[in-house]
Amino acid sequence: MITSIKENYIFRRAYKKGRCFVCPLFVMYVLKSRQNAPRLGITVTKKQGNAPTRNRIRRILRAGFAAHADELPKADIVVVARGRCRSAKSTDISAALAKMLKEI
Repeated sequence: MITSIKENYIFRRAYKKGRCFVCPLFVMYVLKSRQNAPRLGITVTKKQGNAPTRNRIRRILRAGFAAHADELPKADIVVVARGRCRSAKSTDISAALAKMLKEI
């Protein structure tokens, strides 16, 4: 089960000390943790669009990560959506995530 990251200090720690993986759809920061399950934090800036658009992006990213939940490392994962994520389908995000998980 993937839990959510809500605290700002965890986001900042992942940005500062985590490993960075980049693809055209999103940037993923991974920081190993002592938790028993992966934790996921999603960031979508206002540049991406209005609130419904940003919530749609979050929902699609969360669904993509849920599809690969058994492959995720036990770590804090922070995802920053990029510009192309606005028009991406869930299958595109799932494929990009599968490719990134092989690099971890």
